[in-house]
Amino acid sequence: MIFEALGSVVLGLAMAWAAAHSLPHRLPVRSLVYATGAAGGLFGAFVTHTALGPGHGLLTLIGAVAVSAALLSLLLRPSRRMRRTTSAPA
Repeated sequence: MIFEALGSVVLGLAMAWAAAHSLPHRLPVRSLVYATGAAGGLFGAFVTHTALGPGHGLLTLIGAVAVSAALLSLLLRPSRRMRRTTSAPA
């Protein structure tokens, strides 16, 4: 169980690092991105381990990665190209 928790935090941090380096202009402060990745991985491991039970280490890590990716995607801001520059008519 402790290895699942540590592994999920490491995977969440790795995903946060990859997101922070590939999309720095669309994400908030890096400390928030890293904290979200680690917390998402840990929460995902907890939920998956609770649902599946012990003995499913690989599936627990896959669940941790999925939840971490979902939480990191919530931090993304729209790109400047997609924002409207004109206001709506009054």
